[in-house]
Amino acid sequence: MSAEESHENGRPEPNFRPSSEPHIEVRSLQKNFGETKVLTDVNMSIGRGHIAVIIGGSGAGKTTLLRILIGLERPSSGSVIVSGQDMAKMSDRELNRARRKFGMVFQYSALLDSMNVLDNVAFPLREHTKQAEKDIRKQVTEKLNSLGLENIEGRFPSQLSGGMRKRVALARALMLEPEIIMYDEPTSGLDPVTSRMVDDLVVETRKNFGVTSVIISHDMLGALQIADEIYLLSKGRIVASGSPEELLKGEKNPLLKQFLESSGVTEMSSVKHKGELSQ
Repeated sequence: MSAEESHENGRPEPNFRPSSEPHIEVRSLQKNFGETKVLTDVNMSIGRGHIAVIIGGSGAGKTTLLRILIGLERPSSGSVIVSGQDMAKMSDRELNRARRKFGMVFQYSALLDSMNVLDNVAFPLREHTKQAEKDIRKQVTEKLNSLGLENIEGRFPSQLSGGMRKRVALARALMLEPEIIMYDEPTSGLDPVTSRMVDDLVVETRKNFGVTSVIISHDMLGALQIADEIYLLSKGRIVASGSPEELLKGEKNPLLKQFLESSGVTEMSSVKHKGELSQ
C-alpha cells in the first residue's frame, strides 16, 4: 500500500511515525455571527500524526473553531486545508465526503444510553455503509479488542466506568477509519487519575492507528504532557502557540502564565511528556 493510499483510507502506514508534513492548515480564519467577531485571524499548522491541543477558557471560540475544522460551520473568510484540499471552498457534497476523514469523540462520550456497546460502536457502519451485519459485528469486536475492551459488547453505557466509556466512544470514532480524530474536552468531568488515563489513550491511539489528533481542552497539564503543539485561544484569537517547551519559555504572556500557574507547572522538567516527538 502506498503512503497516499494509506492516508486516504485512514489506516496507519507500517512503522508509522508522525511527520512534519502539514495535515491540517488554518490560514487567516475569520468567523462572524452578524456583527459579532467570534474568530479573528486564526492560523495553525498541524503535522500529520501530530497531537495538537487547542486550549482556552469559556467563550474563547474553541467550539466554533472545532465546528469549522470538521466542516459543520463555514468560515466567514480564510482557509481550512486538510490533506491539501481547502474545505472552505468545497460544495456541500464535497464537504460531506471530506467529513469522512474525521472521527469525533464527544464531551462526556455521548453514548446512546438505550443501546448496548455493540450497537453504539456499530452505529457509523450501519448508517454509512452497506456491509453485512456479521461483518459489522466482527469489526466492532476487533476494534474493541484493540482498545483493551474484551467481551463488553452486551453491556450498556450505565454499566461502564468513565474510562471505559471514553474507549467505547473512541472505538465508535475509529470505525470509519478516519485520518483525524477530534476530541472535545475529553477529560472534562473526570477525576485526575482517569484524566491521565485518557491522555495515555490519545497517545496510544496515535501510535496504533496513525491518526492526527486535535483536542479541544481547558486542561493545560494534560496538554503539556501529550501535545506536539499547543494553541492558546482567547477571545477568538491565537495568543500563544508552540511546543510545550516553547510555551513554558514564553510564559510572559499574561493569559499563558495564568493557565500555567493554574496547572501548577512552571518548567518542563516537572512534566513527563508522553508523546513520540519529544522522546
